Amino acid sequence: MQILICVKQVPDDSVEIRLDDKVKQPNLNGVSPVANAFDTYALEMAVRFMEANGGNVSVLNVGAEDSTNTLKNCLSVGANEAYFAKDDIYADLDAIGTADVLADAISKIEKDNDKQFDLIMCGMESTDEITGQVGAMLAERMGKGFISRAIEVNSKDDILEVHQETDEGYNIVTLESPAVVTVSKPAYDPRYPTIKTKMKSRKAVIPTYSAAEIGEIKEAKVRCVEYVEPPKREAGIKIQEKDVALAVSAAMEQMKKDKAI
Repeated sequence: MQILICVKQVPDDSVEIRLDDKVKQPNLNGVSPVANAFDTYALEMAVRFMEANGGNVSVLNVGAEDSTNTLKNCLSVGANEAYFAKDDIYADLDAIGTADVLADAISKIEKDNDKQFDLIMCGMESTDEITGQVGAMLAERMGKGFISRAIEVNSKDDILEVHQETDEGYNIVTLESPAVVTVSKPAYDPRYPTIKTKMKSRKAVIPTYSAAEIGEIKEAKVRCVEYVEPPKREAGIKIQEKDVALAVSAAMEQMKKDKAI
């Protein structure tokens, strides 16, 4: 089975990031770019599937910034090959624009390499914008079946069996391949690279495509105007009474005063 993982490069969310009040944008000085966490879950799921059933795992990134190191990190943890759609005009893509570019890039890769991807996987959302829309839009754009929030994927012939996470557990659903699946967090974590796989990935040659090679870029329909921090919580009122009955009475009187009851 030919599996493709769409990987987004995002700021490292393990680092505390604050807003720059002057420009109303996150201050990313000193913050390293990494692969989106949910995309790494999708990659680990795909690599495990390949190890159990055979096949090939590819990764694809679309963006304006250099994502070569991120893609090579994906190669060091099990992906067989990587592709990079890089162009400055990809800097302001909205969700549907990203889906359009991904669809055109996938078509270009399939044509150039004379193959078809049987399964396209994305993280269910990115840790920066958290729209959770690109996977569904990509499936619609490509005319493929779609399942969200997968925690396990199996295959028999051309039928995919997907365990879809719900609030109560999971649904077991099936759909025909080729298809698009977005991945939630499975019951395991992504693997770490070894020294050997790191050294090998450094030597990898990653094909890069420009916007001119992929296709027309549509103007973004949705733009982020500014980022706003949530309001800070006001300090509460501390009840000083040591006697329980008096403390409860004081608390009730305060809630009445604040019209909470």
